Amino acid sequence: MYHPDSVVNIHKKLLKAAGIEHLRFHDLRHTFATTALQNGVDVKTVSTMLGHYDAGFTLRTYTHATRQMQDKAAETMGNFMEQVM
Repeated sequence: MYHPDSVVNIHKKLLKAAGIEHLRFHDLRHTFATTALQNGVDVKTVSTMLGHYDAGFTLRTYTHATRQMQDKAAETMGNFMEQVM
């Protein structure tokens, strides 16, 4: 088992070795949640994987509407409107 500071230090070393600018270790949770939802993983599963009791909390806190998600939503609603009109 690693001490939390050890994980953060390993993370910093990996970023430096890869030539990637500073990124907080915790930011990986946000990235994971958003990417998982974009790729069809249901919110309850993502919420459970992050250790949250409430899926709404996961949606409010750890996911971000990306341009890709907005485009997909617009396309979905456009298709729906074409069917009903």
